[in-house]
Amino acid sequence: MTELPQDSGTVTDGNPVAPRGTRGAADVVTEGLVARLGRGVVRSGGGTVCSRAPFTGDVLATLPESTPADVEAAFVRAREAQREWAAVPVRRRAAVLLRFHDLLLDRQREILDLIQLETGKARLHAHEEVQAVAVAARHYGRTASARLRPRAHLGVLPVLTKVTELRQPRGVVGQIAPWNYPLELSVGDALPAFAAGNAVVMKPDTQTALTALWARDLLVEAGLPADAWQVVIGDGPVIGPALVAHADYVAFTGSTHVGREVAQGAAARLIGCTLELGGKNAMLVLPDADLDKAAAGAVRGCFSSAGQLCISIERLYVHASVADEFLRLFTARTKALRLGTALAYGADMGSLVSQRQLDTVTRHVDEAVAKGATVLAGGRPRPDIGPLFYEPTILEGVEQPMAVCTEETFGPVVSVYRYDTEEEAVRRANATPFGLNASVWTANGRRGRAVAARLRAGTVNVNEAYAAGYGSARAPMGGMGDSGLGRRHGAEGLLKYTEAQTIARQRLMPLAPAFGMDDEQYARLMTTGLRALKALRLS
Repeated sequence: MTELPQDSGTVTDGNPVAPRGTRGAADVVTEGLVARLGRGVVRSGGGTVCSRAPFTGDVLATLPESTPADVEAAFVRAREAQREWAAVPVRRRAAVLLRFHDLLLDRQREILDLIQLETGKARLHAHEEVQAVAVAARHYGRTASARLRPRAHLGVLPVLTKVTELRQPRGVVGQIAPWNYPLELSVGDALPAFAAGNAVVMKPDTQTALTALWARDLLVEAGLPADAWQVVIGDGPVIGPALVAHADYVAFTGSTHVGREVAQGAAARLIGCTLELGGKNAMLVLPDADLDKAAAGAVRGCFSSAGQLCISIERLYVHASVADEFLRLFTARTKALRLGTALAYGADMGSLVSQRQLDTVTRHVDEAVAKGATVLAGGRPRPDIGPLFYEPTILEGVEQPMAVCTEETFGPVVSVYRYDTEEEAVRRANATPFGLNASVWTANGRRGRAVAARLRAGTVNVNEAYAAGYGSARAPMGGMGDSGLGRRHGAEGLLKYTEAQTIARQRLMPLAPAFGMDDEQYARLMTTGLRALKALRLS
């Protein structure tokens, strides 16, 4: 393992460097840990895959590799476990989630280390994942019983027709999880599936498989049957189609391009799917906004997890009357962000996760500058800190056909645009095929909600960048347009993992001519009954 220098100096005219830590990957990712977690991977052959530490570029872990045949075997095991798990009362299934909640908070140092080492993000941003998963575990642990209980409905003939709605688990959910939020987007999405009585076969990204496997171990410790959560690891184009081919429902988080392929595979089998895909999220600063708070919010919204967040802000629309002052505040805060690699709190931003992400960020910024954009902050890689670091970057003067104008960068880069009217700001914010998240800043809450309602995005945060909407687990979260299908969180986040079943029991008389009535007499009786039900305001 390459050791990083231990000094904490700064680079002239660049972002400061946070103090280096004394602990490294070798202290956390031991042979014993990798061997223990690796036992949770379904595999029959001897193939292996490697992940690398973004902070250094060194190999982090070597894990077993699964094949399409292993995916099939995983579904066989999961189906057997699912039948027993579905028979467990909902309250006992929910209790597993609540125990997991406590174990996660108690053991958070372990998982924070793994998240940082696998993703390169700052520790505070890693803790956002712990927060989000704890919220989801508590929410579904407390609400699953009520939402899944049998519900009585008024039948076609009140009193004579008794109707009950049941929620049956779909069976085995196929889950494809990304690398950018490896805890939240693996176990966080699996928890409601388990609460609903399903089993899960999950393919985490190879780069962040340790985090997902750690979460599986912890959930099994909390009481989940081990075979109810199967994990397969391998190249997406190789084992991803096999997962879709065997699943009863698919939950996918990733790129829009791959999401379309997953949707096509699910449609061919007539199974449901949830897709959270890309975004080109906008933040609007209205003229009455508190500019200091808006600048601080923009820093969080644009540069959390080095911008590698589906709901992060990549477009900033600022009213012309306050643009100069806002940019002064925002630029100063951005230039002061501390970049670092320590497995400890203190750094404000970490690394990109891969060379591919760094190449995309570099290409977008360099092309924009070459075509006339101005760099207000950042704009360069920082190999003095780590091989995949790139400074938080603010661009102005961005316009089409610059790639950064319309394509998702998925890095610490934001483009700033000035506007004159509210109508213009809304129109420009909506001028994208994406519709995942948005942010509005204003001193007037009513005005903020009114503007938010006009934005085409699945979540809109007023006076916050993304955390308020995402963290409110009772409300649904998801995308419009090219940002996906379906929702996580809220009732839909649980019920999507179920099939609605209606059981109707008819008593005393059938819904047909009876007691010697002919067809015409029956029709007159039903007509009178229908009029009466309307008069009684029954639905």
